[in-house]
Formats: sequence, C-alpha cells, structure tokens
Amino acid sequence: MARKVQKKLDKWKSKNWYNIEPPEFLSSSYIGVTPAENTKDLLGRVVETTVGQLTNDITKEKTKLRLQIDNVVGDSAKTRFIGHEITTDYLRSIVKRQTSRIDNNVVVTTNDGNKVRVKPICFTVKRAHSSQIKAIRKVMKDVVKARASEVDYGQFIDEAISGKLAANIYRNTKKVYPIRRAEIRKTEVQAEPITA
Repeated sequence: MARKVQKKLDKWKSKNWYNIEPPEFLSSSYIGVTPAENTKDLLGRVVETTVGQLTNDITKEKTKLRLQIDNVVGDSAKTRFIGHEITTDYLRSIVKRQTSRIDNNVVVTTNDGNKVRVKPICFTVKRAHSSQIKAIRKVMKDVVKARASEVDYGQFIDEAISGKLAANIYRNTKKVYPIRRAEIRKTEVQAEPITA
C-alpha cells in the first residue's frame, strides 16, 4: 500500500506547473495554474472560469468562459476562447410566470473572418403573441449580425460576454414589444480564419 502512495507522490513531483493565460481581448493576465508532465499534455486542454474570477467582480459570476490551451511558451499556457454560457441557475432566477421567453440561434461572421454561433435570449414584461415573438426574433438576429459585421472577433466576444451586445438587443427589441431583460445566453466559436 505504501508503495502505491509513493508512486503517486513521485508522479506528482515529476509534473511541472504552468500559468494559464487568457486571450488578449480578455483584460486579465492570469487564470490559474495547471500541472502536466510535458507540454504536449497541455495542448487541447479545456479550462473553465468565470468573468467574475477574471475581474474580481462577484456580480459577474453568472458568466462561465470556456478556454482551450493552444500554445505553451516557457511556463505559460496560452489559451483561445471557445465559448461562454450563462449559468442555468441565473436563467431560472429571471424566468417569470405570464411572460414570454424568446430564444434565438444565430451564426455570424465577424469582420476578420471568425464564425461564431450566438444564442441571444429575451424575456418580455407580459406574454407576447406569436407575431410579436417572430418580430422580436428577427430584431435579435439583425442586431447580432449587424454588430458582428462591424467589429473584429475580440471586440465582438468582449461585447457578448460583458453585456454590451445584450443591451443593444434590449434597446432595439423594446421598440417591438416591452422587454424585461435581454441576455446573450451562449456563444460557441465555429471556425477561425486560416492564417498562412
């Protein structure tokens, strides 16, 4: 039994610790550390964190980020953004009876060629009719597509996770029907431009 414990301890001692760094557009320099025996073990590893942990702002704990390690330089593991999602308990807390929840699913291409799936969501003040829901969905889609075509990938993702894109959706959809809240529920990076 003692030999097994010793083997596990030796295995841990042989591992190196790497600092995980977020992508440049996320204004933070450090996520945490991760162990690995060699750098090949790190590549492709998915790391989850929250915006609250990156910014030290407890009000932003509802937004989970998914990052993938794609490069290791020295003891730094560099990551790329692969998606974000709002926690289900937060979504449940904003659902109310006698209102409408309107989801949409839009694939957009930013002006620097990155393809991103965006899932915006709106909550109305009162229950909406099907024609109003259809009109709100169209506005959500138009706002997301227009913004993606105007900005680069980093700025678009920053606006999606910071709430700026959701605020833009809110301003435009409330012209169609009274909206209580708008959020970007989820994003997923579909494809990145091929660099030579």
